[in-house]
Amino acid sequence: MQRNAFQLTSPYKPTGDQPEAIQQLVEGIETGVPYQTLLGVTGSGKTFTVANVIQAVNKPT
Repeated sequence: MQRNAFQLTSPYKPTGDQPEAIQQLVEGIETGVPYQTLLGVTGSGKTFTVANVIQAVNKPT
């Protein structure tokens, strides 16, 4: 079993649309989708969302 190289440490949990975005992005990575785009206004949590994706797939994007 591979150990997670990236462990997100945050007092916050994904909220609103973030859980669905994380799930869809992870599925895209796991199925080999070559390009994905995450859109959101300033301060909407795009970086936090992608950090959760990196943690879930255990590799840098």
